[in-house]
Amino acid sequence: MALRLLVLAVGRLRGGPEQALVRDYLDRAGQAGRALALGPCALVEVEDRGGGGAAVEAALLARAIPAGAAVCLLDEGGTLLDSPGLAARLARWRDEGRGAAAFLIGGADGLGPGLRARADLVLSFGPMVWPHRLARVMLAEQLYRAATILAGSPYHRG
Repeated sequence: MALRLLVLAVGRLRGGPEQALVRDYLDRAGQAGRALALGPCALVEVEDRGGGGAAVEAALLARAIPAGAAVCLLDEGGTLLDSPGLAARLARWRDEGRGAAAFLIGGADGLGPGLRARADLVLSFGPMVWPHRLARVMLAEQLYRAATILAGSPYHRG
Protein backbone atom coordinates (compact mmCIF):
# COMPACT_ATOMS: atom_id res chain seq x y z
CA MET A 1 0.00 0.00 0.00
CA ALA A 2 1.30 3.43 -0.92
CA LEU A 3 1.79 6.09 1.73
CA ARG A 4 0.10 9.29 0.58
CA LEU A 5 1.95 12.40 1.73
CA LEU A 6 -0.30 15.30 2.72
CA VAL A 7 0.66 18.79 3.80
CA LEU A 8 -2.31 20.18 5.74
CA ALA A 9 -1.95 23.91 6.36
CA VAL A 10 -3.96 26.77 7.78
CA GLY A 11 -4.39 29.60 5.29
CA ARG A 12 -4.04 29.78 1.55
CA LEU A 13 -1.07 30.53 -0.65
CA ARG A 14 -2.45 32.79 -3.35
CA GLY A 15 0.10 32.59 -6.12
CA GLY A 16 3.69 33.67 -5.81
CA PRO A 17 7.00 31.89 -5.67
CA GLU A 18 6.23 29.94 -2.49
CA GLN A 19 3.16 28.33 -4.04
CA ALA A 20 5.15 27.41 -7.17
CA LEU A 21 7.94 25.88 -5.05
CA VAL A 22 5.53 23.85 -2.90
CA ARG A 23 3.81 22.45 -6.00
CA ASP A 24 7.13 21.70 -7.68
CA TYR A 25 8.61 19.86 -4.68
CA LEU A 26 5.42 17.91 -4.00
CA ASP A 27 5.25 16.88 -7.67
CA ARG A 28 8.90 15.82 -7.54
CA ALA A 29 8.31 13.90 -4.30
CA GLY A 30 5.40 12.05 -5.89
CA GLN A 31 7.47 11.15 -8.94
CA ALA A 32 10.51 10.08 -6.92
CA GLY A 33 8.36 8.11 -4.50
CA ARG A 34 6.14 6.31 -7.00
CA ALA A 35 8.37 3.23 -7.26
CA LEU A 36 8.79 3.26 -3.46
CA ALA A 37 5.06 3.29 -2.64
CA LEU A 38 5.30 6.92 -1.48
CA GLY A 39 2.76 9.36 -2.81
CA PRO A 40 0.88 10.90 -4.33
CA CYS A 41 1.62 14.15 -2.52
CA ALA A 42 -0.86 16.94 -1.99
CA LEU A 43 -1.30 20.27 -0.27
CA VAL A 44 -4.61 20.70 1.56
CA GLU A 45 -5.30 24.23 2.76
CA VAL A 46 -7.97 25.07 5.33
CA GLU A 47 -9.16 28.53 6.20
CA ASP A 48 -11.06 29.87 9.18
CA ARG A 49 -13.20 32.48 7.46
CA GLY A 50 -15.10 33.28 10.66
CA GLY A 51 -12.08 34.25 12.73
CA GLY A 52 -12.61 31.57 15.37
CA GLY A 53 -8.91 31.27 16.13
CA ALA A 54 -6.71 28.31 16.95
CA ALA A 55 -9.55 26.03 18.15
CA VAL A 56 -11.46 26.38 14.87
CA GLU A 57 -8.27 25.98 12.85
CA ALA A 58 -7.45 22.79 14.77
CA ALA A 59 -10.92 21.42 14.07
CA LEU A 60 -10.58 22.17 10.36
CA LEU A 61 -7.19 20.46 10.24
CA ALA A 62 -8.47 17.47 12.23
CA ARG A 63 -11.30 16.95 9.73
CA ALA A 64 -8.78 16.93 6.87
CA ILE A 65 -6.70 14.09 8.38
CA PRO A 66 -7.54 10.78 6.68
CA ALA A 67 -8.55 7.88 8.92
CA GLY A 68 -5.53 5.85 9.99
CA ALA A 69 -3.02 8.46 8.86
CA ALA A 70 0.23 9.04 10.67
CA VAL A 71 0.05 12.58 12.02
CA CYS A 72 3.07 14.88 12.15
CA LEU A 73 2.80 18.38 13.60
CA LEU A 74 5.33 21.05 12.78
CA ASP A 75 6.26 22.99 15.89
CA GLU A 76 9.39 24.84 16.97
CA GLY A 77 9.43 22.81 20.21
CA GLY A 78 9.29 19.45 18.45
CA THR A 79 11.88 16.80 17.70
CA LEU A 80 14.82 17.69 15.49
CA LEU A 81 15.40 15.07 12.77
CA ASP A 82 17.95 15.05 10.03
CA SER A 83 16.78 14.30 6.49
CA PRO A 84 17.68 10.57 6.62
CA GLY A 85 15.76 10.37 9.91
CA LEU A 86 12.64 11.79 8.28
CA ALA A 87 13.08 9.41 5.35
CA ALA A 88 13.32 6.47 7.76
CA ARG A 89 10.16 7.61 9.56
CA LEU A 90 8.25 7.77 6.25
CA ALA A 91 9.49 4.32 5.31
CA ARG A 92 8.41 2.95 8.69
CA TRP A 93 4.91 4.42 8.37
CA ARG A 94 4.67 3.00 4.84
CA ASP A 95 5.87 -0.42 5.97
CA GLU A 96 3.38 -0.40 8.85
CA GLY A 97 0.61 -0.05 6.26
CA ARG A 98 -0.43 3.50 7.12
CA GLY A 99 -2.43 4.87 4.21
CA ALA A 100 -1.23 8.44 4.61
CA ALA A 101 1.12 10.71 6.48
CA ALA A 102 -0.45 14.07 7.30
CA PHE A 103 1.94 16.93 8.08
CA LEU A 104 0.16 19.76 9.89
CA ILE A 105 1.18 23.40 9.76
CA GLY A 106 -0.94 25.56 12.04
CA GLY A 107 -1.78 29.21 11.98
CA ALA A 108 -0.14 32.04 13.89
CA ASP A 109 -1.45 30.77 17.24
CA GLY A 110 -0.23 27.20 16.83
CA LEU A 111 -2.07 23.88 16.73
CA GLY A 112 -3.41 23.30 20.22
CA PRO A 113 -3.11 20.42 22.68
CA GLY A 114 -5.77 18.19 21.08
CA LEU A 115 -3.86 17.82 17.83
CA ARG A 116 -0.56 17.51 19.67
CA ALA A 117 -1.94 14.57 21.67
CA ARG A 118 -3.00 12.90 18.42
CA ALA A 119 0.42 13.31 16.79
CA ASP A 120 2.72 10.42 15.99
CA LEU A 121 5.53 12.95 15.64
CA VAL A 122 6.01 16.61 16.54
CA LEU A 123 8.72 17.84 14.19
CA SER A 124 10.82 20.98 14.45
CA PHE A 125 12.82 22.79 11.78
CA GLY A 126 14.81 24.34 14.63
CA PRO A 127 14.18 26.84 17.39
CA MET A 128 13.69 29.75 15.00
CA VAL A 129 10.17 30.68 13.99
CA TRP A 130 9.62 30.43 10.24
CA PRO A 131 6.93 32.17 8.19
CA HIS A 132 4.19 29.67 7.41
CA ARG A 133 4.68 30.20 3.68
CA LEU A 134 8.33 29.19 3.97
CA ALA A 135 7.56 26.30 6.33
CA ARG A 136 5.43 24.78 3.55
CA VAL A 137 8.26 25.11 1.06
CA MET A 138 10.79 23.65 3.50
CA LEU A 139 8.50 20.72 4.32
CA ALA A 140 7.73 19.99 0.67
CA GLU A 141 11.45 20.01 -0.13
CA GLN A 142 12.17 17.65 2.78
CA LEU A 143 9.48 15.24 1.55
CA TYR A 144 11.14 15.27 -1.86
CA ARG A 145 14.55 14.81 -0.27
CA ALA A 146 13.22 11.89 1.81
CA ALA A 147 11.92 10.16 -1.31
CA THR A 148 15.26 10.61 -3.06
CA ILE A 149 17.13 9.27 -0.01
CA LEU A 150 14.96 6.16 0.01
CA ALA A 151 15.45 5.79 -3.75
CA GLY A 152 19.25 6.06 -3.41
CA SER A 153 19.34 9.17 -5.58
CA PRO A 154 22.37 11.49 -5.44
CA TYR A 155 20.12 14.53 -4.67
CA HIS A 156 20.90 14.23 -0.96
CA ARG A 157 24.58 14.59 -0.21
CA GLY A 158 24.54 14.71 3.58
